[in-house]
Amino acid sequence: MLQYSKKKVSLNFFPVRLLSYKMTRISDAIFKDHRKLQSDYQNIKSANDYDTATRWQNQFVWELARHSVGEEIVVYPKFEKYLGEEGKEMAEKDRHEHQLVKEMLYKFQSMKANQSNFIPALDELMESLQKHIDEEEQHDIPFLEKHLSEEESLHMASSFERTKKFVPTHSHPSAPNKPPFETVAGLFAAPIDKLRDMMEKWP
Repeated sequence: MLQYSKKKVSLNFFPVRLLSYKMTRISDAIFKDHRKLQSDYQNIKSANDYDTATRWQNQFVWELARHSVGEEIVVYPKFEKYLGEEGKEMAEKDRHEHQLVKEMLYKFQSMKANQSNFIPALDELMESLQKHIDEEEQHDIPFLEKHLSEEESLHMASSFERTKKFVPTHSHPSAPNKPPFETVAGLFAAPIDKLRDMMEKWP
């Protein structure tokens, strides 16, 4: 196991219903992503060598970059549409938190696993991300679900998963964080990121 830091980030795990892809509500889709990110983080921390840590680092960056942009394009506009002024405040809060995470992810994605600040940088990133995850799972997403019909929630989940297929797979903190400009920026950045992905090592 790589020994850089004894810091522990408390990860909260909320239950996710095991439903088929076509029957997944938006809350299930988002929470499932959160569990993947927490698992990737733990796999980096428990890696026994630098190569394994690097592979899980690439997976973590890939998951988090796609998840963040997917939420900003699909989910946060629905906060504003369905939840009134509170929804607008929630969307701005979450975009601000995403921006902080993106900036930390941008630094982390270029780091090498043998650098002394690799794990400390990961811990700092995960601490901020976990706070955001807790807020979304305990309040923001359940609040949105209360204002959605089952059909609307299922459609959002489908849109969320489709969107993640064409968005950037690395952090671009200087890119817009609202559609339609974020969508356009993503279309330009995604092909370059996918070329990078072909050269990376994966778990």
